[in-house]
Amino acid sequence: MSRVRSAALSGVLSFSMLGLAACGSGSSDPQEGGESLSSVTIEGDQGSEPKVTFDGRLDGSKDETEVLVEGDGEEVAEGDTVKANWWIGNGFTEKEAQSTWTKDGAPQSVEMSEDILPFLRETVIGNQVGDRVVLLTSAEEAFGEGGRPDIGIGNKDAVLAVVDILGRSETVPPLDGPQGEDKKPAGWAPELVEKDGVITGLDFSTAHKPTGKLIATTLVKGDGAKVKAGQTLTVNYLGQVYDADKPFDESYSGEPAEFPIGVGQVIPGWDERLVGRTVGSRVILEIPPADGYGEQGNEQAGIKGTDTLFFVVDILGAS
Repeated sequence: MSRVRSAALSGVLSFSMLGLAACGSGSSDPQEGGESLSSVTIEGDQGSEPKVTFDGRLDGSKDETEVLVEGDGEEVAEGDTVKANWWIGNGFTEKEAQSTWTKDGAPQSVEMSEDILPFLRETVIGNQVGDRVVLLTSAEEAFGEGGRPDIGIGNKDAVLAVVDILGRSETVPPLDGPQGEDKKPAGWAPELVEKDGVITGLDFSTAHKPTGKLIATTLVKGDGAKVKAGQTLTVNYLGQVYDADKPFDESYSGEPAEFPIGVGQVIPGWDERLVGRTVGSRVILEIPPADGYGEQGNEQAGIKGTDTLFFVVDILGAS
C-alpha cells in the first residue's frame, strides 16, 4: 500500500531582493470546485517521464500528497542535497507547464534548504530515495504569492507536481573566493572598488553606457564544475544601478548567498548568464530591465523600471 499523507506545506518563501522576477496580479484564493487528486491518472516507471491524464480541472484549495512508487533508499532530511526530476502541470488548463525531462532528462541537483520552492520541500523532505511523489496544491502554496506566470501558472491555478527522488549527493564545501584563471575583463565593464581586499562597489567612470542588452564578462574563469540548471549556487555578489554612487545590495560584508539557479527563482539575467559558468568564476553582468525586475522595478531596493543593473558575482559552489 502506498504511503499517503495530507500535505502540510511550509509557508511561502521569503524572497530576498534576488527573488522571483515574475509576479502575478497578487495573492487570491485558489480555484475551487474541481476534481481531487484521485481523478488524475499517472503512468510510467519511477525515473522516466510520467504520462499524466487529467479527467477535468483540479481543485487546488485542499492539499493532497501521495507516494505513487515506494523507494527503498535513505530518507531525505532537511539540508540534504538530492538528485530529482519533476513534472509540473496546470490543474486548471490541464496542460504541462514544466518538465525537467524535456531536454535530456538529466537529474537536477537540489539542496533541501529553506530557500527552495515549497513544492519541492513538500514532496522530497521526509520521503525516500526511489520514491515517486505526487502533490496537488495551489499555485501560491507551490511557488509563492505570484504563482509562476512565466511557465503558464497563474496565482489562482491548481498545481499538480510529480517528483522522482533519484538519489542523494555529497555536498562539496564552497570556496572562500574566486579560484581559477585570471582574465582581462571587457572594456565596457565598470571597475571594482575594494577596501582591504573586499569589494564595496563599482566605478562606472570608464564603463560604457548601457546597451539594452544582457551581456557578461569574465574576470576569473573558475576551475570547478559547470553550473547546471536546478543546482543550488553559493555566491558572493554586489549589485549596483548604472552610474549610482553605491550598491543596492551585496553579500561581501556578510555571508554568501544560496539559491537555486535556472528554475525562475532569481531574476532572468542571473538564470541566463550564470548557468554554464564554472565554480570559482568571478563575472560582471550587465542586466537591462527586461532581464531584471521588469517595468515594475523593485521599489524596496530603489530600482526603477528603466534602470540597468550591474552585478559582480563570485560563484563559490554548486550543489
